[in-house]
Amino acid sequence: MSFAFPAAFVLLPLPWLVYRFLVKPSAPKAALSVPSDLFETAQTATGQGSRWDTLLLILAWCALVLALAGPRVSQKTDLLPFSGREIMLVLDLSGSMVKEDFVLDGKPLSRLDAVKKVASGFVSARRGDRIGLVIFGERPYVAQPPTFDVASVARSIETAQIGISGRATAIADGLGLAVNRLKDSPAATKVAVLLSDGVDTSGKVRANDVAGLAQRHGIRVHTIALGPEDLANQPKSRDAVDAAALRAMAETGGGTSFRVKTMADLEEMAATLDKLEPSPMNRPPLTYWRSLWIWPAGLAFFLLVLFAVRRPS
Repeated sequence: MSFAFPAAFVLLPLPWLVYRFLVKPSAPKAALSVPSDLFETAQTATGQGSRWDTLLLILAWCALVLALAGPRVSQKTDLLPFSGREIMLVLDLSGSMVKEDFVLDGKPLSRLDAVKKVASGFVSARRGDRIGLVIFGERPYVAQPPTFDVASVARSIETAQIGISGRATAIADGLGLAVNRLKDSPAATKVAVLLSDGVDTSGKVRANDVAGLAQRHGIRVHTIALGPEDLANQPKSRDAVDAAALRAMAETGGGTSFRVKTMADLEEMAATLDKLEPSPMNRPPLTYWRSLWIWPAGLAFFLLVLFAVRRPS
C-alpha cells in the first residue's frame, strides 16, 4: 500500500499545537478558530473527566488525516486497452482451395482447411483489434464487418465454404472491397491481409492499382501467396499462384509478402505477421491504483457521530 499525498501526515499534530499555543488557560471555555466548537467541547469534556470523548476525537482526527493522505493499493487487470488497429482479412475461396497439397500430422489437408486452422487461431488472439473478413471467389462480399468480437470472425472463417462466391479468383475485387471498408475508418492503423492461391481473373482493374489506392488511403497491405506451385516455375499449371503479382501488391501497399508452400510456412507466416502487427494480447497487464480513502473517511464519520451521541444535551 502507498499514499497519494503522504505530506498530509504533517497535519497529525495540528490539534495538539492549537491546544498548546492558542488556548489560554484563563479562558478554558473560549471558542477556538480551528475547529472551534469541536476542541472547546473536547476541552470541557476533559475537564469533566471524560477521557473517552477525547479519545474519540483524537481517533477521528487521525482517520481524517489518513483519508486525506490518499491510501491506495496497486492492482493489475487483464483488460486490454483498445489497440487503435483495424484489420481486414481478404480470403480467397476460389475452386483451387479444395486441392489437398498440405500435410498435417502425416495426413493430407486441403488449402482451405490449412488456412482455416491457422487464420482462425491468428484472429482469436487479436483481442483489442477490430477485425473484419472479406471472402472472394468470382465476386467478393463482406462475411464479417470490422468488430471487436474476434471469436465471431474466427467462427466465420471456420464455417467458410468454397463455391458461395463463385469459383474464379477476383483478387482485385476482393482487395478493393476491403479497401472500401477501411478507407473511411477512424482507426490509427489500417491493415489489409490478402491470402490467395491463384491468379487474378477479375479483369476490371489491376490488383496492383488497388494496392496503390490502399496505400494512398493509409492502408497497409500484406499478401500471402499460398500453394506449392507458382507461375514462375509452373506457368501452365491451373493451380499455380501468381506469387510475383502478390509480392508487387505488398510492395506497393507498404506491407510484406509471404510465400507459403507448407504447413510450417503457414504457421511461420502467422507468427511473423504477429510481429509486424503486434497484438494487444502481448501487452503487459494494465496496472492501476485502487483508492482506499473512503474507509478511513467512513471511520472518522462514525467516530464523530458516536461523539455527538455521547455529548450531554
